[in-house]
Amino acid sequence: MASQAHSLSYSGCNFLRQRLVLSTLSGRPVKIRKIRARDDNPGLRDFEASFIRLLDKVTNGSRIEINQTGTTLYYQPGLLYGGSMEHDCSVLRGIGYYLESLLCLAPFMKHPLRIVLRGVTNDQVDPSVDVLKATALPLLKQFGIDGESFELKVVRRGMPPGGGGEVFFSCPVRKVLKPIQLIDPGKIKRIRGMAYSVRVSPQMANRIVDSARSILNKFIPDIYIYTDHMKGINSGKSPGFGLSLVAETTNGTFLSAELASNPQGQGAAMLPEDLGRNCARLLLEEIYRGGCVDSTNQSLALLLMTLGQQDVSKVLLGPLSPYTSPRPAKVNCAACVLKIPLATQGINAFFSCWITKQKRPSQTTHVRCWMSGLEGNLEHHHPMLNSVITQLIS
Repeated sequence: MASQAHSLSYSGCNFLRQRLVLSTLSGRPVKIRKIRARDDNPGLRDFEASFIRLLDKVTNGSRIEINQTGTTLYYQPGLLYGGSMEHDCSVLRGIGYYLESLLCLAPFMKHPLRIVLRGVTNDQVDPSVDVLKATALPLLKQFGIDGESFELKVVRRGMPPGGGGEVFFSCPVRKVLKPIQLIDPGKIKRIRGMAYSVRVSPQMANRIVDSARSILNKFIPDIYIYTDHMKGINSGKSPGFGLSLVAETTNGTFLSAELASNPQGQGAAMLPEDLGRNCARLLLEEIYRGGCVDSTNQSLALLLMTLGQQDVSKVLLGPLSPYTSPRPAKVNCAACVLKIPLATQGINAFFSCWITKQKRPSQTTHVRCWMSGLEGNLEHHHPMLNSVITQLIS
């Protein structure tokens, strides 16, 4: 391999996607060793290799080096370029696995991103396209990322293991993000949902709706769950069904929950009535957790707050998910503070993050982040945030 003296070095496959995304935003190369080195099947998986190819498509000038066994990866990011493109995602993970990262990168590209993703639209592991459309897009609009070209559309549905789904995503470019003040989630005013079924009887979706409403109608009357039954080529290659629910509050907060049926040939058969009731209970649990951002989008909100201007941004979160807080020991105390000095370009500044737990039944976590001492607009690669990025990916 070429000289990699200035790259950040990490070990293991954990947080691979986060490290590559933050490396791309900061312009810092990374080298990751011992990727599943002790497994019977060592090295990168197919879905991780597909994600690396996607990063190569949306950037210009990236350098990627992988050893023969796939256990060592060197990634030197190029310029976030954008433009129109297509990508075939691995069917081992859902399209949401790739979309979550694109939502972090798309606003900072040189040209507006227009991309078609093909693969699995709904599974049991990654956030579905329906949930990201209903929760992540309104969150991005809070940061000023909006416009006619801001769109996420399901063209075809695809269930595991065959996939066959297709999604279109477009996002405008924003050099400056607005600070947010999300500290009052408000009260739940309505619940919306999407019950989908592909290559099974259309009655499956109706049975899901009836079972979910049997629980949710006890709490609120304004409930509407759409049914989506795609046929033919739009139904993908495998049968399945599922439900995604979103609760909207009076202050514009969106809290989500979802469930999908077991893939064909894997696990026991699932009744649509059980799936509907279980998904409704998951939504009630998400509401109980509280906060102005649901568990799926906690990390997205915190990253965009970090990349925003020096103005104070505040957000009220429920208990941090494992994806958001890989080191939960840092937030076990009553009040924790993380201060990371920025010494790039002769500027002395701090990224500060105070995390406190309020005395509420849901153990709501209050996170307050801001930049101090930074002047001017952030460029596409945010060179002044290298120290922050280094801390976040370590």
